[in-house]
Amino acid sequence: MHLGALFIASHVLTSGSVRETARRFQLSPSTVSTAIHNLETELAMTLTERASGELAMLIASGRVLEGLKPIMAAIGELGQWAGHDGASAEIDESWTSRIPVKIVTMERFLEVADQGSINRAARRLRLGQPQLSLQLANLEKFLSHRLFERQAQGSVLTEEGRRAYQIFMAISQAWNDLKSSADERYRRTARSLRIGSIIPTGSESWVARCLGSLVSEWNARRNNNAISLVSMTADDLREALKNGRIDVAILDSVFGLESFRHRELLQTDMVVIAPPDSTETNVTDLVAGHAICMPSPRTGLGHAAMAFSYERAPNRRRRGQDITAADSLPVIVDLVANHGYVSFLGRVSAMPIADKVRIVDLDEHLPMSYHVAFNHRKAAADACTVIIEAAARITSESVVRAIRPVDAGARETAA
Repeated sequence: MHLGALFIASHVLTSGSVRETARRFQLSPSTVSTAIHNLETELAMTLTERASGELAMLIASGRVLEGLKPIMAAIGELGQWAGHDGASAEIDESWTSRIPVKIVTMERFLEVADQGSINRAARRLRLGQPQLSLQLANLEKFLSHRLFERQAQGSVLTEEGRRAYQIFMAISQAWNDLKSSADERYRRTARSLRIGSIIPTGSESWVARCLGSLVSEWNARRNNNAISLVSMTADDLREALKNGRIDVAILDSVFGLESFRHRELLQTDMVVIAPPDSTETNVTDLVAGHAICMPSPRTGLGHAAMAFSYERAPNRRRRGQDITAADSLPVIVDLVANHGYVSFLGRVSAMPIADKVRIVDLDEHLPMSYHVAFNHRKAAADACTVIIEAAARITSESVVRAIRPVDAGARETAA
């Protein structure tokens, strides 16, 4: 990575803006974006993300920015030493953002200085001596300082070379500190099995219980792969699986995942969940008489439910204002249970919360399927097997619990 790119990326993390950085340094936005992308690649971590067209800094960016401080200080010293300090001894940002010196070149310079010989350094670095000599000559040309005195017994640092050595050593040490943390993160990530799921309705939901069973069984077997979990919408799960950010996805649609392996997890049907004190007996009256909150169209369930609700009350006034989309199922359940809203869920998700809401069947049967999609890793396939077994066990338990009160009432009637 170039020092100029590090300087650019540091300013992006500080300002929070690619365009402002581009304007300030008179660079193209693509050049600035490439600098921040290269830093993320080198450190094996995501530092920024796009949100509504704006660049958002993630928590990790603060730690990286702190680690870059000694590098930025050394780069500033380098600019002053090379004669590129502006008014009031401030750094020449235009020059600094274009420093072409790579960190690997600096480390080769340090190796030559430590060995006192280009030949010995070239052998240790497994480089050709002419190649290493050319890199040092280009470094001297860029800095406008002679760094080595070539003598019969080897190469000795000049006074300017000793100054460069101090600056480059500071940069190298700070960079290696950042990289060592990244290397450890990469090792942990390579060992971990990353599982994403649709957002559960709560701790009692079948999704949450499946994941709890997976973690418990997985760790009991002393697997080498540690599990990490994340919940998001179906659209986000698809993108995360395609980008390699997760290995397994539990979701309500496998649209767009034809290139991945996937298995059906369970089948259910769509139902309406209504306030416990509501009296309407059919879906049309419920939809017409209550505000609606449902999963957003970014989920398979939300997409189907949105279309269904519009069909049931196409002429309702202020239709758009009465439908709220939310990607938080616990919030949806609270709106239904405590604030008079209605919503749509898969029956298997509604049954565990039957004590909080009314479950009303649709006029027509709308089948739904949940799936697990996974990548090529054996650990991912093994995890899917555990998830499918847990889902079968948990949903059958839910059915038994739902039937028992009816059985008891039937026995009393018979008596």
